Amino acid sequence: MTNIPNLDNLTSKNEITDFIKTKIKESNSKGVVIGLSGGLDSSISAYLACEAIGSENVLGILLPSSTTPEEDIIHATEIAQKLKIGNLEINIDNIVEEYLKILKTDDEISKIAIGNLKARIRMNILYYYANLKDYIVIGTGNKSEISIGYFTKYGDGACDLEAIAHIYKSQLKDLAKKWNIPDEIINKPPRGGLWDNQTDEDEIGLPYEILDRILYMLIDEKRDTKEIADILEIPIDKVNNIDMKIRISRHKKKIPDSIR
Repeated sequence: MTNIPNLDNLTSKNEITDFIKTKIKESNSKGVVIGLSGGLDSSISAYLACEAIGSENVLGILLPSSTTPEEDIIHATEIAQKLKIGNLEINIDNIVEEYLKILKTDDEISKIAIGNLKARIRMNILYYYANLKDYIVIGTGNKSEISIGYFTKYGDGACDLEAIAHIYKSQLKDLAKKWNIPDEIINKPPRGGLWDNQTDEDEIGLPYEILDRILYMLIDEKRDTKEIADILEIPIDKVNNIDMKIRISRHKKKIPDSIR
């Protein structure tokens, strides 16, 4: 039975911190801005940024709304204090409401459209502070979510560098324990807080442990969907659905097409 390989703690940390240092040097920047959500990915990315360039050169910004769980706000604040990084908290509800008031949408607004709007507003704010401080924005996407397009284009998918985009979510959970990320952050359900009671696994339709094994066999081992379904003993339509997500989200991961 295929399992995703474990990653070496020190090798992974050194590879990522060297990458961050290189990108800072190439861009002639003074540091990085990161959106703190209180979740695993942003906590790990902030930790790695501090390891690479020092906590004094990292600014964490928490951008909650009315749908952000209180627990996530607490965890984001705690990780900023633990890492000793600069920390701002800006509630985006008024900005979202002003957008919706100006847009005057007559039809019922979908929660997905509002969720994507929130993600793009957050990225605008991150880049505002990056411009002010001559910093660059570090992304928090992991390989699981990026592979299936589970992010907002020009929202949380917009950044200047991705530190953990080559690592699956289940691998990150294992590494997080070795990087002293608090257990309460590692163990809570992943969620974006873009609407009430949202969780990543409900939206994706699979737990990350199963999703990651499907992705590993599809992407890394190049197995076909029937073989994967047989190995995991799950319906083939679940594997086909993940394969489709990979294909239809490719536009989100590349420079826009043009004639020339």
